[in-house]
Amino acid sequence: MNKMKRVLSVLAASVLTVSATYAQTTYIDASRLAVTGRPFPVREPFTRIDTASFRLPDNTTSRYACFSTGLAVLFTTDSRNISAKWKTSGSNALDNMNAIVQKGLDLYIRKDGKWTFAGVGRPSMKKPPYDTHKSSIVSSMEEGIKECLLYLPLFDKVDSLEIGVDEGAFVKAGEIPESPKVVFFGSSITHGAAASRPGMAFPARFGRDNGIEVYNLGFSGSSRLQEEFAHILAGIEADVFVLDAFSNPSAEEIYSRFDRFVDILRKAHPDTPLIFLQTERRETRNFITAVEKSEAAKQKAAEEAVRERMMNDSNIHFIDSDDFLGNDHIATVDGVHPTDLGFTRMLSVITPVILSAIESEP
Repeated sequence: MNKMKRVLSVLAASVLTVSATYAQTTYIDASRLAVTGRPFPVREPFTRIDTASFRLPDNTTSRYACFSTGLAVLFTTDSRNISAKWKTSGSNALDNMNAIVQKGLDLYIRKDGKWTFAGVGRPSMKKPPYDTHKSSIVSSMEEGIKECLLYLPLFDKVDSLEIGVDEGAFVKAGEIPESPKVVFFGSSITHGAAASRPGMAFPARFGRDNGIEVYNLGFSGSSRLQEEFAHILAGIEADVFVLDAFSNPSAEEIYSRFDRFVDILRKAHPDTPLIFLQTERRETRNFITAVEKSEAAKQKAAEEAVRERMMNDSNIHFIDSDDFLGNDHIATVDGVHPTDLGFTRMLSVITPVILSAIESEP
């Protein structure tokens, strides 16, 4: 009988522990918290650019402008469990990225002064319409206050987001720290197409690692040095612009559009550092002769265009891409889009240049 009592006592303790760990959940509208990564005021809280305020080149880029790319929610809580409910579009996962980076969430919690990965919000992708999601992100944490940074999807819009915490736990908006502001503009590489999670896109990693607020204006395959993009960038108050401007346009487009693009930026920001990234050496060039020819022409046009402007503008910089991917053929998902490893290698090259440009600002 005493043995049976001990067994029942252990079972009761387990039930109490589970009940305490998995408490009832209260959901908080994330728009009431601090949202970082928005370069402009917007009507929809999880949109990076208000399409009613800016002219965009076409319907595709207008759709991209409404994505939550680069946005993150800052908050503090004493909850032991964090979950989320969110609504996106009904699009399916794309063929060169996973569903988490496209439609999911990515949580970091500050530990020992550093942002540390805590968990992901997995989108519901078992059956259409793929637009309503609910997920536990992290559970059974120790008691105490957590400072949280929750990245939003890179390749979808977010119509609503609620953060779930234990009933009775507090949730407060975090503070967006005063810091330099860096704009990253460009192609699907900047957009973060083949990152493993939203917070692993290289602009997000740069900002998180260096305590700098960043704005991700990657526009997938639509970034072709159009004037409309230059006018958008001209309206942003930033300390540095990092421009992945040559991945999408042809050599002819680079030659014909580059100077006008820079002229528009320089009219608004006469002395702000502009850091142009040479387009990476795509691995698809290795055996396809037509790709080799067009990519070589693009790289030649890009370097010539930038270096000519550099002759009369000391605040324009050019970073060669020779070391962006390495030479072991393992840093992209498809020969074009860098994986987390590829972004790590890119950051090792570009981070010192960006930090030096920030330090040189008066």
